[in-house]
Amino acid sequence: MLNSFTDRPEDHALAAELGARHGVSARYIAADMSDAQACRALVEQAGGCDILVNNAGIQHVAPVDEFPIDKWNLILAINLSSAFHTTAAALPGMRAKGWGRVVNIASAHGLTASPFKSAYIAAKHGVVGLSKTVALETAGQGITCNAICPGYVLTPLVEAQIPDQMKVHNMDRETVIREVMLLRQPSRQFATVEQIGGTVVYLCSPYADQVTGTTISVDGGWTAM
Repeated sequence: MLNSFTDRPEDHALAAELGARHGVSARYIAADMSDAQACRALVEQAGGCDILVNNAGIQHVAPVDEFPIDKWNLILAINLSSAFHTTAAALPGMRAKGWGRVVNIASAHGLTASPFKSAYIAAKHGVVGLSKTVALETAGQGITCNAICPGYVLTPLVEAQIPDQMKVHNMDRETVIREVMLLRQPSRQFATVEQIGGTVVYLCSPYADQVTGTTISVDGGWTAM
């Protein structure tokens, strides 16, 4: 089951395409992850949830004393509270089956900090703490909860930022990626969506039955510094 707030024809088409490609039933459900009741209703509409991947997130950059209150509240709601609400809704069904996986997509900023991103960093640190708490509350019940902490991932959103950064810094593509965007990522390489997805698959496999309450960094060495 896929989710976003947009509810466009292409959202439903993507679910159908994934279902056809992998020979499974797949569908799309729209829900505003800033709304607590919508988060919980999403799990109910899905008909239960064996594997929950909390990946919703937004960003805003500003100094603490200039940070807009509405942006702070929205970032905390979408990046942190949504994971709490969907997890709370999913756990009873997981307990009834004696098996479940909660994977929270946190960030390298869930383990470290940068200036001007107070709400995002507070939320991602909260996601790491929430993951530990859920792991302790479900230990021995066949349920695990972990947080993946990516560095910069080459998504369409990040890809779209590269030309602007090239203009601002008067650099070619490779230089602006290496010296500006990936300055804090020692590998100087983006993580890929496939690598993040593969990490999720590992956490949902039998090999990770005893991996719970921890973080897995996919950040090219960022948090090793």
